[in-house]
Amino acid sequence: MNTTPRLLHDVLLATEARYPERTALVAGDARLSYREVADYACRLAQALRARGVERGDRVVIFMDNGWRCAASVFGVLLAGGVFVAVNAQTKRDKLAFILRDAGAGALLAEPHLARVFGPVAEQSPALRVLCAPDAEALPAGVENLDEALADSLATPPPQSAITLDLAALLYTSGTTGEPKGVMHTHQSLLFVLDSINEYLGFTGEDRLFSALPLNFGYGLFQWLSAVRAGAMLVLERSFTYPAQVFNRMRDEAVTSFASVPTVYAMMLAQDAKQPLRFPSVRLLTNAAAALPVEFIPGLRRLFPNAGLYKMYGQTECIRSAYLEPARAEAKPESVGRAIPGTELLLLGEDCRPVAPGEVGTLYVRGPHVMRGYWNQPEKTAEVLAPSPLPGEFLLKSGDLFRQDADGDFYFVSRGDEIIKSRGEKVSPAEVENAIYSLPAVREAVVAGFPDPLLGKAVCAFVTLREGDKLSVQQIKRACSERLENYMVPKHVLLVSELPRTENGKLSRKLILERYSALLADSA
Repeated sequence: MNTTPRLLHDVLLATEARYPERTALVAGDARLSYREVADYACRLAQALRARGVERGDRVVIFMDNGWRCAASVFGVLLAGGVFVAVNAQTKRDKLAFILRDAGAGALLAEPHLARVFGPVAEQSPALRVLCAPDAEALPAGVENLDEALADSLATPPPQSAITLDLAALLYTSGTTGEPKGVMHTHQSLLFVLDSINEYLGFTGEDRLFSALPLNFGYGLFQWLSAVRAGAMLVLERSFTYPAQVFNRMRDEAVTSFASVPTVYAMMLAQDAKQPLRFPSVRLLTNAAAALPVEFIPGLRRLFPNAGLYKMYGQTECIRSAYLEPARAEAKPESVGRAIPGTELLLLGEDCRPVAPGEVGTLYVRGPHVMRGYWNQPEKTAEVLAPSPLPGEFLLKSGDLFRQDADGDFYFVSRGDEIIKSRGEKVSPAEVENAIYSLPAVREAVVAGFPDPLLGKAVCAFVTLREGDKLSVQQIKRACSERLENYMVPKHVLLVSELPRTENGKLSRKLILERYSALLADSA
């Protein structure tokens, strides 16, 4: 009998069959074994089937970053559906758009979010809403999720899906317009899952930690990777209460820590006030945004026994490149090479390969590439480019990279973030790295602002570590010492905070919107 998983939810069933009593998930006060996760997922699948969910139907999961959300991913898949995880911080208009755009037939929710989903559900009478109960009565027309599960069998319903069927719609953050639903099949997600677990080397002894949202590819794959390896995931809702999070990490002796530069910046600032140490962590990962090289020494202090994996990817393929710890010492600015089983190409504007050291656009080749954007064939055609090989498409990342003579890749900038100033092209990441050389800097973001003489003026937005002081002139001087004159910021704003997307990423668009008036006054 073939035991190789062909569908994403087979991963849970296979692990539960081998390790039913092993702890799968720790979230808040809940500790669930693999048997309990599988039981919940199977009951949810039966309940969804009984309410009309069929193969290929989209089910939106609008829940906190907790155990119900994690288990519901597999429940929707077992029902034959396509899961659409939505961040619990999402506002009403965006939720309504996603429900409408996805053509969702069902919504799984939690009661404290009723103020958001309630009015939307009232305008969608065909939408089946199942909500976890609490002390108060549920809104009219909303079913009690726990009661629905109690009446359902704890066995998987009959399966008919194949690997090419859709498994997930992962909606992008939408900071530049309406969000796009990235279509991933069982095949694409299973492939990239096995590729990630291969190079990270997870085992059943690992205890992964994540406070990343499950609607975010990086966060989702912490859960999927744990299940694939038979490991345990310690899942937090957020980093809102850092001291509580740090205690949980120590109490659970986590072995893997996944996060983004904004969180690492916060941890380094906290360490400067009171030392933090996490000796149980053996594996540290960074993705979603470039990790400043200046952070690395501090992270080695925080995680003295951990190897750092720098990674690059995007929702359209989940993960593209990784740099293993053994090579990070020699090439701290690189994101390494293609993940196992895939290929990366660096092409110029003429779609021809660029020479080592030259900047080009990164193209991704492999089974992990998305099928396209849901209901958006024109935008799909913009990023799925015909391959030199017949009948195949490459993913055009839109991001600019260079490659060294050894074949390692270096992130230069998002394609739409390059600043054209004084007729020169300025990489925001390069300017940010110069600013991060100052120890007092907590976070820095560089963006272009319209200027009648320069075209775009280079502007830096900087937050400082608590208790530290730094002048605008000191920041400009540090940039002058490290960069060409045209790259030195014309404007430097010292601000108290930098706005982020709902997934915790720093957003140049939101930052410019918030501080545009200050920039105009200083122009």
